[in-house]
Amino acid sequence: MAERTGLLAFAAAILLGAVDLRLATVPLSLFLMLCAMAPFFPEAGFFFPVISHGNTGKAAVALTFDDGPDPATTPLLLDLLAEQQVPATFFVTGRRATQYPRLIQQIVSRGHTVGNHSFHHNRYRMFWQSALLHREIADTQAALSRLGIVPLAFRPPVGITSPSMDKVLTANGLYVVNFSCRAFDRGNRRIRHLAENILAKVRPDDIVLMHDSDAGSPARVRQWIREIERILAGLSKKGLTAVPLAHLTGQPVMRRE
Repeated sequence: MAERTGLLAFAAAILLGAVDLRLATVPLSLFLMLCAMAPFFPEAGFFFPVISHGNTGKAAVALTFDDGPDPATTPLLLDLLAEQQVPATFFVTGRRATQYPRLIQQIVSRGHTVGNHSFHHNRYRMFWQSALLHREIADTQAALSRLGIVPLAFRPPVGITSPSMDKVLTANGLYVVNFSCRAFDRGNRRIRHLAENILAKVRPDDIVLMHDSDAGSPARVRQWIREIERILAGLSKKGLTAVPLAHLTGQPVMRRE
């Protein structure tokens, strides 16, 4: 999309420049503004194809959890998902996968899938530095490979994409999965009304973004898991079924070595 938009902007600049050279700057300026804003819209797919929702046409959604695993929250979540027989995908950081390999193994042994969420979860700087971006992604692939897992899906921190990301992902055998429904919970720093916010927005074929990072205290962790319980119950009341992410998108999330 970026390439096509750039060509249109350039063509418009030539046509307008024939009338008045000052007008030629308008489409080019708009294109540059669009390039600057596009990374912050997770569903845009401006620079390269991005999966942000399903295409089943069914009353199904996929639940995804970012930023983990974490010993304070992930085991509780896994128990709840097992009790409710709900599948999920965990986009984990390489740093935490290295710290908590048993949690990664538990996630997979319970039938869930694991994706790459960068190594350090550097929100912004790595997206403008190709070498750093490559290390963040490749180091996470290596950390998970040591556990017998090869992610095929990558979720950028905060969903931010960049022009340089496509080549790095291709080199590592990855594609991007973002999301179409989130509660803006700031990585579990804002968990009040989490269920209410998700259930008010969620629609069929949504990829739902949540987090299994530590909520900050035992009391807040208990509050968080109750919110997740409400979300699962609310999805059922809305007639929505949580399915594996691969079922929603038609693409595998990971493979085992």
